[in-house]
Amino acid sequence: MNTEQIAKMIDHTLLAATASRQDIERVCEEAKKYNFATVCVNPYWVPTAAARLAGSGVGVTTVIGFPLGASRTEAKAAETRDAIEAGATEVDMVLNVGALKSGDREAVLRDVKTVVEAARGKAAVKVIIETCYLTDEEKREASLICKEAGADFVKTSTGFGTGGATVEDIALIRSVVGPEMGIKASGGVRDLAFARQLAEAGATRLGASSSVAIVTGGTGQGY
Repeated sequence: MNTEQIAKMIDHTLLAATASRQDIERVCEEAKKYNFATVCVNPYWVPTAAARLAGSGVGVTTVIGFPLGASRTEAKAAETRDAIEAGATEVDMVLNVGALKSGDREAVLRDVKTVVEAARGKAAVKVIIETCYLTDEEKREASLICKEAGADFVKTSTGFGTGGATVEDIALIRSVVGPEMGIKASGGVRDLAFARQLAEAGATRLGASSSVAIVTGGTGQGY
């Protein structure tokens, strides 16, 4: 897979609390220059990114219930609707990890379904299952829930947990959801070699703040 193909898989990410308007505008310009899939920013910055990227072909991803996933379902749905109205083309929601670990499958399914419904026809939905906190069996169950709820992608990580994407987790998720669903590998994707490994294992999207380093042959830091 060449660097242009990898670039088209990347959600160029800036979710730092300290990110300024100038920082957001910079990542938007980088995304246009390198032809990344989207930029991924916090909800407050969606209008800025949407304006900066208008007509470029680069989408705007934002995060919902981030980073813990413990917001009430109704709040996640409202946040989703507001983000789409502001210009988001994709939303990355955080699964309710605590509910999953409590064995409350119906609550987790309802949570994801409600966001999917709020975004239907307007934005793609990626569900962050935060693999670093889950057993393999919980990863399987979370992935099945995402598929059943009609989400577009399963995403590995927020980048704010104790670990990020692994080749093994991508392969596991792919074995569960089959070939038709998207998988986003995020957290710790900092160089081209690892990006290629994740893609070969089944990832169809990559979340990274080191995107420029990835496509220019360097090694980045951060998310």
